[in-house]
Amino acid sequence: MRLFIHVIEARNLPAIYLNGTSDPYVRLQLGKRRAKTTAVKKCLNPLWDEEFSFLVGDISEELIVSVLNEDKFFNNDFLGRVKVPLYTIMKSDNLSLETAWYQLQPKNKKSKNKKRGEIRLTIHLVQKNSSPEVFNCLQTYSEEVASNSDRLSEIARETPLSSNSSMESSVLVDFEEIDSAKEIKPNSSPFVDFLSLVFNRKRAEASPTSSPGDVNTVEQLQEAQVNMEACENQEVDLCSNEKFDEFLKIMASKDEGGEMPGNLSGGVLLDQCYVVAPNDLNSLLFSPTSNFWPSVAEVQGSTGLQIEPWILCNNECLKRTLTFTKAASKLVKSVKATEEQTYMKADGSAFAVLASVSIPDVPCGSYFRTEILYCIKLGPALPSEDQTSHLLISWRINFIQSTMMKGMIESGARQGLIEGFAQFAEVLSRNVKAVEVGSINLNKEQILASIQTQPESILKLAFRFLGNFTFICSLFMGLFVLAHLQLAKPNVGDGLEFIGIDLPDSVGEFVVSAILVLQAQHFLNVMGRFLQAWKRRGSDHGVKAQGDGWLLTVALIEGTSIASVDSSGFSDPYVVFTCNGKTKTSSIKFHTAEPKWNEIFEFDAMDDPPSRMDVNIYDFEGPFDEAVSLGHAEVNFLKSNISDLADVWIPLQGKFAQACQSKLHLRIFLNNSKGSDVVTQYITKMEKEVGKKINLRSPQTNSAFQKLFNLPPEEFLINDFTCHLKRKMPLQGRLFLSPRIFGFYANIFGHKTKFFFLWEDIDDIHIIPPSLASVGSPSLMVILCEGRGSDARHAAKALDQYGRLKFHFQSFVSFQEANRTIMALWKARSLSPEQKVEMVEKQFEAKRLQTEESGSFLGIDEVKMSEVFSSVLSVDANSLTEMFAGGQLEHKVMLKVGCVDYSTTPWEPVNSNTYQRQISYKFDKSLSRYGGEATTTQQKSSIPDQSGWIIEEVMTLQGVLLGDNFSVRAPIFMLLAFIKLQLKYQACNIPDKTKACNVQASLGIAWLKSTKHQKRITQNIMSNSSIRLKEIFSEVEKELMNRKHG
Repeated sequence: MRLFIHVIEARNLPAIYLNGTSDPYVRLQLGKRRAKTTAVKKCLNPLWDEEFSFLVGDISEELIVSVLNEDKFFNNDFLGRVKVPLYTIMKSDNLSLETAWYQLQPKNKKSKNKKRGEIRLTIHLVQKNSSPEVFNCLQTYSEEVASNSDRLSEIARETPLSSNSSMESSVLVDFEEIDSAKEIKPNSSPFVDFLSLVFNRKRAEASPTSSPGDVNTVEQLQEAQVNMEACENQEVDLCSNEKFDEFLKIMASKDEGGEMPGNLSGGVLLDQCYVVAPNDLNSLLFSPTSNFWPSVAEVQGSTGLQIEPWILCNNECLKRTLTFTKAASKLVKSVKATEEQTYMKADGSAFAVLASVSIPDVPCGSYFRTEILYCIKLGPALPSEDQTSHLLISWRINFIQSTMMKGMIESGARQGLIEGFAQFAEVLSRNVKAVEVGSINLNKEQILASIQTQPESILKLAFRFLGNFTFICSLFMGLFVLAHLQLAKPNVGDGLEFIGIDLPDSVGEFVVSAILVLQAQHFLNVMGRFLQAWKRRGSDHGVKAQGDGWLLTVALIEGTSIASVDSSGFSDPYVVFTCNGKTKTSSIKFHTAEPKWNEIFEFDAMDDPPSRMDVNIYDFEGPFDEAVSLGHAEVNFLKSNISDLADVWIPLQGKFAQACQSKLHLRIFLNNSKGSDVVTQYITKMEKEVGKKINLRSPQTNSAFQKLFNLPPEEFLINDFTCHLKRKMPLQGRLFLSPRIFGFYANIFGHKTKFFFLWEDIDDIHIIPPSLASVGSPSLMVILCEGRGSDARHAAKALDQYGRLKFHFQSFVSFQEANRTIMALWKARSLSPEQKVEMVEKQFEAKRLQTEESGSFLGIDEVKMSEVFSSVLSVDANSLTEMFAGGQLEHKVMLKVGCVDYSTTPWEPVNSNTYQRQISYKFDKSLSRYGGEATTTQQKSSIPDQSGWIIEEVMTLQGVLLGDNFSVRAPIFMLLAFIKLQLKYQACNIPDKTKACNVQASLGIAWLKSTKHQKRITQNIMSNSSIRLKEIFSEVEKELMNRKHG
């Protein structure tokens, strides 16, 4: 027996907030079973229209309907409640309380506020396929149990103390045992109470002092038991006669063709294709006669599995309930679980079943429910032409009440579900064969080979355009006029006519002339469209891709219900595909609403995997008119599984397409021809852009990143940074950067914030100077393009006047590193190939101009230089060059002088005489009290008139007090090798020649912002730089001398 409650609406609810509103929701409770509706924001007359059902275990229970105000930070506020005992429903006609308004009552009867509003409910009990005889049995049984328990109580009271002691003890023991049984199982069913009562009365029956009335009582109870069992058997027989296939046909007939539900937020538990039709796989998993679930329960160690028949509620929703006892684990004993399975979609080729699992006996079990979504749809085609099914199972935790244990609950549930569905997949693989990935990949060439285009001949094209009554009429009239001109004689000019101008002489001639002009105009328009269509009969079909990398192949099969912009009901559609700045255009299909193309388009190889592909369909309107859009769509490769795109119908968006429900049939394939070194090559390329080494992430880290944002397996993590997302209140989380996405994730006490958008969606990135609000550090403002990032709208800081979302990120641990990485990835993805080539040319030209004879470097040539270090080193010049080679010597020396995390890039030629590299490092606490970072760009070039080199260095400080206000320029002159070096020879009897190295260093400061402490900071930098350079070169000399003597 099930209790169904339909929560419709409420009215005149009390206001909780100061603005006179509330956020009400309804909580239902029957015994230990609970459910709740969604919360309606800022409303005193909410409408829910939600249905719930409970298994009835005891008719003595009562239904409690409570209305609460949702509060995310504190306890929910109580608005009122209604109590409905089940026996009132049993006494009603047809076991139903019709739709009615119920007055909400306070918890305390002494409450002063009696007006708490009303709630509208429909409540009824459903005995599956029950008949009036079953209802009579239930009613008779309940009355007999009530009357017999009253009679037993009366016997106990009327028995005198002087009666037989055995009789007295018997009766007393009976009542004690009954009471203890009730205390142990307060929610036990009436059948259990009845059996306990009969069992405990056996000694009373055997007692010689039992009265005839008592014997009659027991006989009546036994008769009630037999009647009830007969009713139950009758009910089960009636339920088993229902046909599962008929229920599915009813649901399919009412299906409106909506999309399959998306994956649940917890993640994917199983994503596999099987060689079986979707309908057969659905029957295997959910048919009442299937033995699949008993097999799974046996493997998982679950016991007591009971599967109820499917119930079709209101001819719309198909439900059933499974109960079983889960096996004991290391932490939790064996507990009873209830799983309610509900069909969300069933159209014959696609099925979606949502399972809600409740385990109230586990710790905090009444606070949450585990929801599992089973999606079955048509899988990819195979060479054997066998049908395949794609099974996708996802999960989430639905918290009924707030709890601080959310993170622990989700972690434990995730681990248990992963293990459980591994066993689920094992059992399923015994019944159906899984599709191997290789067979799908091999199938691409066969699928494309089977697509054959059928070009339209010139005769068919001419007949399509010119074979209509209007054109033939116009052609006939033109020939008729030409024949008339040949036969007619020229007339003498009358009226206002003169030579060369022949005006109509009557109204009839004027009308005929107008008709001829209109027909000539129509004739020219039709001929123009025909010639343009003849010219554009070709397309990009068959053009092979060039290069190695990511190859995108699109097969355009057909379209259906294509809209028309005129009254004819037909259009001349053609499709344009755009991906990574490249376009492919299909041929035009004339005068049809169901075009069939069968054309294949291959995009040239791309270095990076594409993020999305834009699909636009236009109506050809001739050579002089602008093409009219009939619809558009977007294929997002990050939100779609590549295997699902192998055969997909894409619904079109737009006012014309949505009105006609237009769709395009596509087959999309994306593969990589570079091999398995894609990640390493991309990381190497980004290191040059960023100017710092990027660590390659482990496969486990990449897998966790992909599961976090539901990304395809080819996406990998490049770097992540801790920061704050600035909204009304800063939200601490992590920023995740990959080749195609910019993502953010935060988890604060179980409240998760997660979003990502594509690099192509970013319109601009601004660096906001440090302020008190950003705790003295710079921050980033990311601005998206108009209409982009709708999924991340909840996390945006603001929406500007152009409709662009703005996201504000601050409090980076290493702002400079994060900024360089973000800018490099954004430019690599957002710029078109032509823009990238143009940018490279501009950068090369700028570097060439910077390294001319003037020696200007990064635009601060006018800085006044001061010598801060000068020394002669007694080391070989060639050995000294190792200090600037990025090798072990340079890292060892810089570490000794307090530069940690020291990293360099290789020297790269700018021109024939100049080389450049980047250096980054952090200051040790012993070197700088506040720590900080330094980013350095060095250029080296030879001195023309001397055998030496010049090194120019520009340094920018981050995280140092006033470090953002200046940059440091320190050219170091060296003779012979990097340093100005001079060799001395003496004409004496010395066996070896003495070699010396002269080092000079000058320092200048270019101030980017003015400050009153400028003089003080300059003196501090000059003195510290002199000391630091002296330490560096003394360490270099010591290391080289030790190596020479060692």
